[in-house]
Amino acid sequence: MTDDQQAESADELDAAEAEAAEDVDADAEGAEEESGLQQGDFVRLAYTMRTIPDDDDDEEGMVVDTTDAEVAEEADIDTDEYEFEPRIIILGEGHVFEAVDEALVGSEVGDAGTVTIPAAEAFGEVDEDEIRTVSASKIDEDDRYPGAQVQIDGEQGRIETIIGGRARVNFNHPLAGEDLEYDYEILEVIDDRTEKAKGLFGLYLQQTPDLWIQTDEVEEEVEVESDDDDEDAEPEYETETVEKETLYIEATPQMTMNQQWLFSKQQIAQDVMNRLDLDRVIVQETIDGMGGMMGGMGGMMGGMGGAAPEDIEEAMDDVDLDDVDVDADEIADELDADLDDE
Repeated sequence: MTDDQQAESADELDAAEAEAAEDVDADAEGAEEESGLQQGDFVRLAYTMRTIPDDDDDEEGMVVDTTDAEVAEEADIDTDEYEFEPRIIILGEGHVFEAVDEALVGSEVGDAGTVTIPAAEAFGEVDEDEIRTVSASKIDEDDRYPGAQVQIDGEQGRIETIIGGRARVNFNHPLAGEDLEYDYEILEVIDDRTEKAKGLFGLYLQQTPDLWIQTDEVEEEVEVESDDDDEDAEPEYETETVEKETLYIEATPQMTMNQQWLFSKQQIAQDVMNRLDLDRVIVQETIDGMGGMMGGMGGMMGGMGGAAPEDIEEAMDDVDLDDVDVDADEIADELDADLDDE
């Protein structure tokens, strides 16, 4: 091998080693980037979101949303109507603002922080074209005052001023133009499928029904492969016992009347099955009895219905009819006539 060939071979070897080193560095960098929380992870999160007051305003911003009951109470939010507790979200699924999602990816359990969300990325800037003058006749008389939340032609708005027969209505989102501050703490990563299911229903319905997951053995008809080459031959089936991963839900009256559930139960159930690798969802509804009261009343009425006319007349003798415009003898005679006709 000539000197030139040896030099060329050495250069090639150096280049190969350098490329291998770059690949190792890239793999290490990729592994480092993928550490911590990733998109698709179920995370239990405690948070409080507030508006950011103006620079000349020393007061704290208005609480927009929180998982802390004490914060909600201090903000005069009705703590009886809602449950205030840490919530389960799925990273990368739009359950929080994009800026918050980006802050959470790569974080670890126990991490806490604050994310500032500009108005444009939150509920949008104020659009002056969405502040319009409308006829006051379109507004219910009880709602004709500044600050009232109204619905006009299918749009939600807030009355700013009302003079005579005209009203100035702001159809922007109530938080349009507001920068937000989002304080959070990552409490845990959720791996248990039942807990994940509870978190999903909390997101869908703002309530969590009693639910559990179990493996059921179910008999079903399975088509049997036939050796018959006849394309017109009827398919053959046999009964086979298979295992199905089933999510059981104990429906409450609140759940059955929930608008989201009423109109989207099929989509919700399918999404849960896809995310949690389930075969089916079974919703159970329990109706408690009333202690036999209705049954007793039914038996009583049935007994009266089967009584003979003379029995009814005898029973009527025990009733004080002085103040009742009823003739017992006449009723008995009519019943006798009905029986004769039969």
